[in-house]
Amino acid sequence: MKQLSSAQIRQMWLDFWQSKGHSVEPSANLVPVNDPTLLWINSGVATLKKYFDGSVVPENPRITNAQKSIRTNDIENVGKTARHHTMFEMLGNFSIGDYFRDEAIEWGFELLTSPDWFDFPKEKLYMTYYPEDKDSYNRWLALGVEPSHLIPLKENFWEIGAGPSGPDTEIFFDRGEAFDPENIGIRLLEEDLENDRYIEIWNIVLSQFNADPKLPRSEYKELPNKNIDTGAGLERLVAVMQGAKTNFETDLFMPIIQEVEKLSGQVYDPDGDNMSFKVIADHIRALSFAIGDGALPGNEGRGYVLRRLLRRAVMHGRRLGIKETFLYKLVVIVGQIMESYYPEILDKHDFIEKIVKREEETFARTIDAGSGHLDQLLSQLKEAGKDTLEGKDIFKLYDTYGFPLELTEELAEDAGYKIDHEGFKLAMKEQQDRARAAVVKGGSMGMQNETLAGIKEPSEFVYETETLDSALAVIIVDNERSEVVSEGQALLVFDQTPFYAEMGGQVADHGVIKNVKGDVVACVTDVQKAPNGQALHTVQVLASLSLGTVYRLEIDHKRRYAVEKNHTATHLLHAALHHIIGDHASQAGSLNEEEFLRFDFTHFEAVTAQELRRIEEEVNEQIWNALAITTVETDVETAKSMGAMALFGEKYGKLVRVVSIGDYSVELCGGTHLSNSSEIGLFKILKEEGIGSGTRRIIAVTGKEAFKAFREQEDALKAVAKSLKVTQLKEVVSKVTNLNEQVRDLQKENIELKEKAAAAQAGDLFKDIKEINGISYIASQVSVSDAGALRTFADKWKQKDYSDLLVLVAAIGDKVNVLVASKSKEVHAGNLIKLLAPIVAGRGGGKPDMAMAGGSDASKIVELLAAVPTHIN
Repeated sequence: MKQLSSAQIRQMWLDFWQSKGHSVEPSANLVPVNDPTLLWINSGVATLKKYFDGSVVPENPRITNAQKSIRTNDIENVGKTARHHTMFEMLGNFSIGDYFRDEAIEWGFELLTSPDWFDFPKEKLYMTYYPEDKDSYNRWLALGVEPSHLIPLKENFWEIGAGPSGPDTEIFFDRGEAFDPENIGIRLLEEDLENDRYIEIWNIVLSQFNADPKLPRSEYKELPNKNIDTGAGLERLVAVMQGAKTNFETDLFMPIIQEVEKLSGQVYDPDGDNMSFKVIADHIRALSFAIGDGALPGNEGRGYVLRRLLRRAVMHGRRLGIKETFLYKLVVIVGQIMESYYPEILDKHDFIEKIVKREEETFARTIDAGSGHLDQLLSQLKEAGKDTLEGKDIFKLYDTYGFPLELTEELAEDAGYKIDHEGFKLAMKEQQDRARAAVVKGGSMGMQNETLAGIKEPSEFVYETETLDSALAVIIVDNERSEVVSEGQALLVFDQTPFYAEMGGQVADHGVIKNVKGDVVACVTDVQKAPNGQALHTVQVLASLSLGTVYRLEIDHKRRYAVEKNHTATHLLHAALHHIIGDHASQAGSLNEEEFLRFDFTHFEAVTAQELRRIEEEVNEQIWNALAITTVETDVETAKSMGAMALFGEKYGKLVRVVSIGDYSVELCGGTHLSNSSEIGLFKILKEEGIGSGTRRIIAVTGKEAFKAFREQEDALKAVAKSLKVTQLKEVVSKVTNLNEQVRDLQKENIELKEKAAAAQAGDLFKDIKEINGISYIASQVSVSDAGALRTFADKWKQKDYSDLLVLVAAIGDKVNVLVASKSKEVHAGNLIKLLAPIVAGRGGGKPDMAMAGGSDASKIVELLAAVPTHIN
């Protein structure tokens, strides 16, 4: 077996499959594009689903890749096991309706065992297979694999709902008896037992059926195009080939661990307690790659995952004695390890470090708050005479403050308290159940559509025209090919078309189809790409259409022109965002409609009003500069040398279109555009908002719609001026400012009057003191205008030693407000108010010294006051 670096192993994998006619698919962004079923790209095949379900036909049916991936379903196991990671690389080779079982198994065996490639010892390899898949069993035998090394497992069948599925055959490497202390041997594989001896290094999925959840497997239909989907974890391959005890003792992780040793002063012991080192090394890789791909820490979705990873890593840093911010210092190390295939980490390291450090600093404050909360919980346990910290409280520390269970356990046990592990597990399970219920259902590939995938007729989109005569090449009605259609809805493909198929954020063209007489025979309501790339026109048929006939295709010019204004403005907006808030503001989605444009971009905070003003001004300035817009078709490398910006999530072919707006904006884009920026006319931002963790959205309008937006604002301002009785609009601001000052003065005067009235009322109120069970109390109904006045009474009561307890009730409008304040350790205000509030059909709660509640039944106020002494212990 060859001794190779991780970079060499990755490259050898790609080189081998390239030698077998595969195209190398670049590693896609970790944030999925147009796939709401995934939070992260979690496998090598995740980005290729469009090929497997037949919605897109690839240029080359043979594909290989090294895909960065993230899985976070059991973060707690990272660092505990030898091979568990959040961010990992999946090596894969894929066949989309081309080669199948025989080649996949033969070539896989060649790559692993040939002296020209990885050179694994054959006697160390074991294969599992689906018991009913005799073809795979026989193929392994034909390659010289011993029958004793072929293990049938009924679990070896891959399916996730409807769509492509099939048996799989896995390849394991035997690391020997040193990793099998109980000498269990091959039963570890046969009984699918967790072990460190037989390491799964490769899984070959033979995707040959269309799974249908309503049918037993024996009745699944064969796929029209059988596929091969494989996955080999790079980290595992590297560990095996470098002879490492775990994945962490490889060149993918050790440089990070060695840097943590320097920062902490601690030594990493492969055989000792090294969990904290592993957690930090794993999590900073995931953070670096995810932030580099545009995800940012936050309170929900992907952002919450990153925040949780960062906080877990920081806490483990503290366990190693690192008190200062340190994670951001590891980003460059990650970049250096991965530079050969992922240079973007070093390219973006300044930005990644900035985000990580800022999040670390914020968490440092959170840790202090969490420690204070834990101290309070332990103090309450002591007062109550209890010895166990409840599971729900442990979970709150974990979920809200980011305290790992082991840290809470350590601090609590140091203070002499036990931990409610079962309660914590229950609270964790409840949260996981809620999370699963909120996930978008799906994730499987769609069913292959033979009819659409079978369209092979060529079709060309013509950019420079809005009217074109073209022959009708394909008619599809009710998912069946037809030679003629006379009514209803149909899908049409023409030899050439001026209709733009929806793509890259630009909506589809609408328009009409005419016959030679000039009569409209169909209305085009949508245009989408067919699996093989043809423009697929959705039409409402008004008169008969037949194959081979030439028709006149006319797009709706007004719609196209409006869309082009918004699309061209989007390019200007993208460039302005880079200039004003930074290059990290990358496109994360867009929509160019007839009436407006929507642009989503990565950014870690709200864009300020001042920044929005500058962005709007800069875009308009480029419009007024009347910049010429040119398009050039060239290869990707030439486009990059021109400074063209590739858009997030887009996949480009051999030839690309470069759209230049003067020297201001250069982007790769297949959409349609104006010929000069001045045609946009005017640009106006309507809204800027957050749509997810680390992602912002700008909605804007152009041309006539922008003028209308300005006019609406002007009309609103004129209406305000009229109501203020000012003659000039410029006087409105000063007039409103003066009115605000008057209002503040009146509010201040009103507060002073209320305080005087409250003081007068309090003088009588605080005289009515009663006592029961040695506790003095005041319970009374008061007349106030808002709940804040009740707190004013309570503040005055606290200043002097009137009584041990204060209960106030007020009817305010149709609501009842209740306040309980306590100076006595015998009476918990929060508990007492929970007993009193239901009397007035309300509920509430609070702290031991102060609590409030709201109710709706004012007729029971007297009853509530009478109940106070019965609830005082």
